[in-house]
Amino acid sequence: MSYFSRVSGHSYRANEHAGGAWNLAEQHIAPSFGLLAHAIETDRDARGNGHLAVARLSYDILGTVPVGVVEEVEVRVLRPGRTIELVEATLTHQDRAVVLARAWLMKGYDTSALRGSGLRPIPSPAEMPEWDPSAVWPGGFIASAEVRRAEERPGRAVYWVRTAVPLLDGEQVSPLARAAGLLDIANGMAVLVDPREVAFPNLDLTAHFFAEPAGEWVGFDTAVSIGPTGIGLTHSIIHDATGPIGAVSQSLTVRPGSGIG
Repeated sequence: MSYFSRVSGHSYRANEHAGGAWNLAEQHIAPSFGLLAHAIETDRDARGNGHLAVARLSYDILGTVPVGVVEEVEVRVLRPGRTIELVEATLTHQDRAVVLARAWLMKGYDTSALRGSGLRPIPSPAEMPEWDPSAVWPGGFIASAEVRRAEERPGRAVYWVRTAVPLLDGEQVSPLARAAGLLDIANGMAVLVDPREVAFPNLDLTAHFFAEPAGEWVGFDTAVSIGPTGIGLTHSIIHDATGPIGAVSQSLTVRPGSGIG
């Protein structure tokens, strides 16, 4: 079974693998991020702009949504262009916006001779021990993820994530959309505080890519920070088998005295 099944042209149903971690009655937002990335790329290709690569994906989480309901996805071009575009996608349920996504699309140029990064590499999945995230987090999405992880200290970890669950039933999706459907897991893989005692859900996610993801594993080099007034940040450098390929940040609302449940 996949995370989503298409009901009609722009309508989808979330399946049990999309179950949430903070509240089992709600969806984990990660698969929806992948679905919106897929919708943006599908719209781009249908308009004949497949030569434009996704350089940034930003998501604002406007609400929660139950598992098993039908959702609608709408895509519109905010800033058209032959070399640069800004595209927006909205996920709605019962006429209520749940997630708003925006993507910058850019024309590619041959910079292979210039390729490099000052970001540090991380060990490969084969060099890290298996780790069961279900020991910390409940829900169908977490149970669907395979994780290899090495914790440096609370709030700091490197890890790799993959899943055998397809994003969309019976449809091919790009490596970018598949990776986008895993990015939101970062907020639970390097916890600074016990999620049973302190809630710290993220309000958003912004991902910048300087190379397109490749392969089934997505690597993370994650650091979590909490400030003195209930605001936190989960920041990750994203990797594939070639090395660093981008970065992801998530704003957290930190709530002592509440947690999973």
